[in-house]
Amino acid sequence: MKRLRILLNIMGFAMMLFAVTMLVPVGVAAYVDDGTLNAFLEAMLVALVAGAIPFFLTRSHQHELQARDGFLLVTLVWTLLPLLGCVPFLLYFAKVGEPISFAFAYFEAMSGLTTTGATVLQGLDSLPPAINVWRATLMWIGGMGILVLAVAILPLLGVGGSQVVRAETPGPMKDEKLTPRIASTAKGLYAVYLGISLACWGAYVSAGMGLVDAYVHMAATVSLGGFSSHDASFGAFNSPLLESIAIVFMTICAVSFATHFKAIRQRSAKAYWQCPEARYVVAILLLAGLAISAFLWFRGTYATPFEALRYGMFNTVSVATTTGFANTDYAAWPVFAPLVMLLLSCFTASSGSTGSGIKLVRFLLILKQTRLELRRVLHPRLIAPIRLSQRVVDNRVLLALLAFLMLYVTSITVIALLLILTGLDPATALSAALASVNNLGPGLAGVGPASTFAVLDDFQISLCTFGMLLGRLELVTVLVLFTPTFWRH
Repeated sequence: MKRLRILLNIMGFAMMLFAVTMLVPVGVAAYVDDGTLNAFLEAMLVALVAGAIPFFLTRSHQHELQARDGFLLVTLVWTLLPLLGCVPFLLYFAKVGEPISFAFAYFEAMSGLTTTGATVLQGLDSLPPAINVWRATLMWIGGMGILVLAVAILPLLGVGGSQVVRAETPGPMKDEKLTPRIASTAKGLYAVYLGISLACWGAYVSAGMGLVDAYVHMAATVSLGGFSSHDASFGAFNSPLLESIAIVFMTICAVSFATHFKAIRQRSAKAYWQCPEARYVVAILLLAGLAISAFLWFRGTYATPFEALRYGMFNTVSVATTTGFANTDYAAWPVFAPLVMLLLSCFTASSGSTGSGIKLVRFLLILKQTRLELRRVLHPRLIAPIRLSQRVVDNRVLLALLAFLMLYVTSITVIALLLILTGLDPATALSAALASVNNLGPGLAGVGPASTFAVLDDFQISLCTFGMLLGRLELVTVLVLFTPTFWRH
């Protein structure tokens, strides 16, 4: 009971903090008078009350969390906050006489907070600016995780946050302390995130985007999310300059923010070379983009090398980094190209970035382990430990990696099979499952870049929603809650 009260206290605080973020669309709605002000004010009131009740009723239960509490708290936050985030969608669409189901509204909010970028909304160009701004704000919040922001403030309430960050932070960054205090780490990471966000927004505005469009696409770019305020996504602007800016910032945000933090603190670019992932992220994106561009040109998809490079590079970087922007319907390309792009989305983003998938560091360890096993076939007595950044990787890490990969493949397979069982064609089902767990956004076939997830029914949407939650929290954080051992003590 004591642990429950501690969790309720922190949950209440997180919900009140989340309510404050609604001031962004409230300000936009009030300024442009787009008819959504009441919906956002009512939603903000609901979030404040929902958070204030458990927070103030449990004020005397502010203590350090146990390790297992972090997993439960993170999953609860990422499950409950979309409940509050979807309220504006429900209220607005009901008001205009086009109500959407709760499953669709919850999917949209979950897609934003998990930086997936899949949408069930159509006619984005005609939506009120405040709605698109809220979608983008959800994505920006989710980019680094609202819990990281909360952890910077929780010490003021007498609540430790190291367990929360450990459960919320992806990959090997879990055990890497950038500063002696976890609150300082959270503040440092958010400072980097905010700095990159402002630079991206300024670059988009300077290149010709309006302020609202720039904000929406900045939030979607730095979070590697992909929401747009236009049905045609980046294709609506038809601007090679804007696309080039997006490529640069998508690449930056696919690199670990811990590496950016170190580079800024050390005032040296050596941190990027010393990072086991950064140089490979850039190399993969560059080489894959050039290769797919060349493929499209040789296949005659585009008439000139410049056209092939423009569309091939932009969409490859977008999909590989799990952003999900599109400046054309790449699902109409020869099938080899989009399949390779989907494959890249599984592993290209760095651990500690705003991207998803299995993360590049895990992929590198898989390659190292595979090479070692091949050598052991010829030399059975060979002893050669796996190293990462000159440090020996513990065998327990490699075993955990194998378990993670098993969960990753199993989760995608099970979701895809259930989608097929409900009547979806295999291509749509598999790409929807992969796009959901990878937090990619658009898939192929029925859920490709020229379509939306609105083609799915409520049950299918709910499956994809669960897939997004799994992917954002890297599977184990959620699935461990379904084990009897977790609840035994």
